[in-house]
Amino acid sequence: MATPPPNANPVIAILATAPIPGFAKTRLIPTIGAHAAAVLQERLTERAVATAFASGVGPVILCCEPDATHDSFLKMVARMKITLRPQPQGDLAARMLAAMAGRAGPVLLIGTDCPALTDAHLRSAASALHDGNDVVLVPAERGSYVLLGMHKADPALFSNIAWGGSTALSETRARIIERRLTLVERPPLWNVDAEPDLTRLEREFPELKL
Repeated sequence: MATPPPNANPVIAILATAPIPGFAKTRLIPTIGAHAAAVLQERLTERAVATAFASGVGPVILCCEPDATHDSFLKMVARMKITLRPQPQGDLAARMLAAMAGRAGPVLLIGTDCPALTDAHLRSAASALHDGNDVVLVPAERGSYVLLGMHKADPALFSNIAWGGSTALSETRARIIERRLTLVERPPLWNVDAEPDLTRLEREFPELKL
């Protein structure tokens, strides 16, 4: 796989859902209600964007669903040098691949569900790519991942993966081995996507408390 020059700065692409009640954080709606779930989504997105900028790694792109016109996204553009792009139609694999594809250099892809992801994690991931590795991963505790970094998007790492299940990470690792790509894997972090995570969120990140 051809790679850009080793000193190329990665783009940080963030997959973000608009904080629309009934659309955002749907797994948490039965516990906290649609409005609170949307508020939490907005706070998590703000944190992810702030973390990306604090890292100083490179340009920040917010990949928005269902589109890039929601007020919360537009307010970010007014305050920060961030690029908004709509996510395409399709499943998670298609949206992730679109966020990484078409870039001239390396990309770090993250979501908004991991408040434990810090600017130091992003710099560490960028360093792994700078050192010439093909892929860097930060796993999620439940079996997926919270960060994927690559020099060049490879569709094989996204197709026919059981997203949302406990095998997504192991399947991705297997694809990386099949493609003979070099991998650096960092320690796992946790996501906010189930009821037990709310207690942990309140304990570890009280500033995000609803």
